[in-house]
Amino acid sequence: MEELIDRLAAKVGVERGVAEKALGIILDFLHKEGPADKVQALLDKLPGSEALLAQQSEAGAGIFSMGGIMGAGTKMMAAGLSMGQVQGVTRETIAYAREKIGDDAVGEIVGSIPGLSQFV
Repeated sequence: MEELIDRLAAKVGVERGVAEKALGIILDFLHKEGPADKVQALLDKLPGSEALLAQQSEAGAGIFSMGGIMGAGTKMMAAGLSMGQVQGVTRETIAYAREKIGDDAVGEIVGSIPGLSQFV
């Protein structure tokens, strides 16, 4: 997890804490919206991902929170990312996921979530 957070901070140009928060939002989104078996395979390859998901869950969604891809993007922008950085963090996270679980599994995750393919 630390490796991915450092990579996000370096490649997207955001503070490490912001990168960690954005990653938590992305993993929470994938966990809720993606195929459970494929997302779990990814989480299993990311030591510390379960703790990051728990933190995200504890942060709460807010009473008027929007779900889905728009909700994830809104949460990342509220955490301090620009739209370009949201796309950069998302692309880097998906690229890292491909390295960990392969193109086919990531393709199934992305393909199963409406609208996600336009961000990766």
